[in-house]
Amino acid sequence: MTTYALTGATGHFGQIAIKVLAQLVPANQIVALARNTEKAKAIVPEGVQVRPGDYGDTDQLKQSLAGVDRLLLISSQPGGAITRLQQHKNVVDAAKAAGVDYIAYTSFPHADQATTPLAADHQATEDFIKATGINYSFLRNNWYLENEGATLKGAAEGKPFVYSAAGGKAGWALESEYAEAAADILAAKETKPVYEFAGQPRTYSDLAAATPGKFKVVSIDDDAYTKGLKDAGLDDATADLVTMFQTLIRDNQLAEKTTDLPEVLGRELTPLGEAIKKVIEA
Repeated sequence: MTTYALTGATGHFGQIAIKVLAQLVPANQIVALARNTEKAKAIVPEGVQVRPGDYGDTDQLKQSLAGVDRLLLISSQPGGAITRLQQHKNVVDAAKAAGVDYIAYTSFPHADQATTPLAADHQATEDFIKATGINYSFLRNNWYLENEGATLKGAAEGKPFVYSAAGGKAGWALESEYAEAAADILAAKETKPVYEFAGQPRTYSDLAAATPGKFKVVSIDDDAYTKGLKDAGLDDATADLVTMFQTLIRDNQLAEKTTDLPEVLGRELTPLGEAIKKVIEA
């Protein structure tokens, strides 16, 4: 019997992935790792076992991963008391010590080649996993359409659709589609070492054209974009980070042409207009 586990079970990505996984394998063969176990017990599918999974506690992770064969490591968020990279290393080290056979890790597009600072933690985590000798699949997720939620919702309400990425493209897709694909990979009997998951490459102009409502579309430079974010109340660090996303897309570092995501899902991705509607209504 194969035992499957995933980290971050109470996060949005984790909640979707575990529900899909429970439709693919028996729920009693699934372990949900979560820092807040009580919250996890209230939301996971019936039959799923909940174990503590604090990314910062290696000893706890070793115990919780005992008996696990296949693990989905969902990347954590940066900015915590313990660095994201250290959190990831803790999980990888614990998986090695517990005898986990396979790790699927949610990584960054072309993490092994990317030059943006946004990819650094993912590059290092991939290296950590490779060094263990454990079988792996790197799920290199492109951009979530939900990342543009504020812009899309604002435009639907008549506010200007503002961006500084010019004609750069990204492979936007719904987070739920990435999470579903992650569950599919974890349950699969045969997998590839690397999946470049992405939707069809599109520009912000494409997003604006598919967004319902009447609004102005405003393309500006990074300085003006950053100033607008700060004027809207964001602190300097956050404003600079959000602008970095725009730069990344303008430089076409996310302009991925791949069929990995629909092939794993076994269907076409949600049409852009429908996907945008889901984000606006969320």
